[in-house]
Amino acid sequence: MTVQVGVITGDLTVTTTDQGDGTARVGIRYTGADEGYDLEGSPVPIPPHGLRSLHRAVLHAVREGGAAETPGARTPP
Repeated sequence: MTVQVGVITGDLTVTTTDQGDGTARVGIRYTGADEGYDLEGSPVPIPPHGLRSLHRAVLHAVREGGAAETPGARTPP
């Protein structure tokens, strides 16, 4: 599930980027495309196990499908 266009499917590329403030931006795009989107819930706090752990969790969520959102995202009150 992306912020900008909703659900996307197909051959996707996921990036998880440390923003330098304790959070990570999770981006997703169609493989080979120039335009990318933010995964719903991004930016997200980087967990204690680090950026790699977060990236693996994101990949798992995206592979599972079902309008995946960024794992560990803060939900509004």
